[in-house]
Amino acid sequence: MKHPHRIREIAERAGLSPATVDRVLHERGGVRESTVRRVHHAIAALNAQEPPYQPTITVDVVVPRPEPVRTALTAEPPPMIRPRFPHDLAAAGHAQGLILDAPDTPEVVEAVGRLDIPVVTLGRDLPSSKRVAHFGPDDVEAGATAAYLVEQWLADRAGDVLVVRGDRSDSGFRAEMRSRAPNRRLLTVALPEVRRALAANPSVRAVYSTTSGNAEVVEAFAAERRRYDVFVAHDLDDENAGLLRLGKLSAVLNHDLRSDLRNACRAVLRELGLLSGPLPETPAAVQVITPMNISA
Repeated sequence: MKHPHRIREIAERAGLSPATVDRVLHERGGVRESTVRRVHHAIAALNAQEPPYQPTITVDVVVPRPEPVRTALTAEPPPMIRPRFPHDLAAAGHAQGLILDAPDTPEVVEAVGRLDIPVVTLGRDLPSSKRVAHFGPDDVEAGATAAYLVEQWLADRAGDVLVVRGDRSDSGFRAEMRSRAPNRRLLTVALPEVRRALAANPSVRAVYSTTSGNAEVVEAFAAERRRYDVFVAHDLDDENAGLLRLGKLSAVLNHDLRSDLRNACRAVLRELGLLSGPLPETPAAVQVITPMNISA
């Protein structure tokens, strides 16, 4: 009887000596039929508890900020997936799949087209590429939510809004602000330009940030001896969580990164024929985190 188990394992399972099990397996005779059945039952039980073989699939993960993704994948390791984190897209592609967060440029789309592996976009989409699926927040919905929150805090008070740009699109925010407060001025700057913009614009009363490094924005206001009425940011990373707890941020718009990564890994496995079943077609809802509902 063929089996992958050691004689000692079978003996322990059957409650017999290794010598008796060896005699049964090699059909040497001299054992009772009931003993033979015990050995066969023990092997069947060991077979039943053996997990089915699962291949290990190497997936390259290319994202602007790998640490939150690495942390999420460590906290909830996806089955069959071994993630790698190459520095850029040029160094990727030697795996069996790719999870990518990159700008939608002709160069990136062309590079994706040259790959012979399943590509799933995470965060920023590449709709004209040959990616097999996309998961991430709806930036238009998130931006509109941010505009709603900013206007709720400012109410009828005058004041400009400082928009600190990053990788995320702010089109949803701008469209909703035009609808809600067409006369309110939006000043768009990069993170290094914040303090200079504050010095030149004393009417700034609100901040909407689509980038990381928001502690620098808070420090710029303090350096200029200025205050803001509302500050809305994206992504509940360690820095933003700390700023929320200190009351330096009014709200953080967050999405479930673990869910996005789980779905991205499933999409790769499904494309490789290792998984079946549908994938979600709608993005995860935007979560509004405030100092009142952030976990300890």
